[in-house]
Amino acid sequence: MKLYFVRHGKAQTADGSTPDHDRQLTTDGAARMQTEARVMARLGIKPDRIYSSPRVRALQTAEIIGKAVKTPVEIREEVNFDFDMSAVKALTQGLANEAEIMFVGHNPSMEVVLHQLTGADVMMKVGSLARVDTSTPNSAQHGYLIWLIAPRVFD
Repeated sequence: MKLYFVRHGKAQTADGSTPDHDRQLTTDGAARMQTEARVMARLGIKPDRIYSSPRVRALQTAEIIGKAVKTPVEIREEVNFDFDMSAVKALTQGLANEAEIMFVGHNPSMEVVLHQLTGADVMMKVGSLARVDTSTPNSAQHGYLIWLIAPRVFD
């Protein structure tokens, strides 16, 4: 199984004027995610499912990607701030070994899950994209970090 992890794009500053749940992508953040999404499509990344945190900045990021790769986005609370290995297991349970699943969410949980899956210490900057391949059929308990792309690479 191929698992993709995306940290949402650059969002409005948390200044207290907008509730955290409602913070949107900045104009620059949305533009960078559109570029990133076009690159994903050109690379042939086409997840079978895209699961997004319900927070606006993550959902906007997921929708930009979903449109480019022609995959609908499913909002899942499991991908919110408390995203963890149990969420990965639950959201991949029963899927084909060849399935490709994308999670769009937040830090620090993205970095923690990547570490738990692979043992790698990674830094997921806003807009980062990682791919992990699971090591055993129907298992999202252990995997290999295939690559991590920093957002500047997409520029």
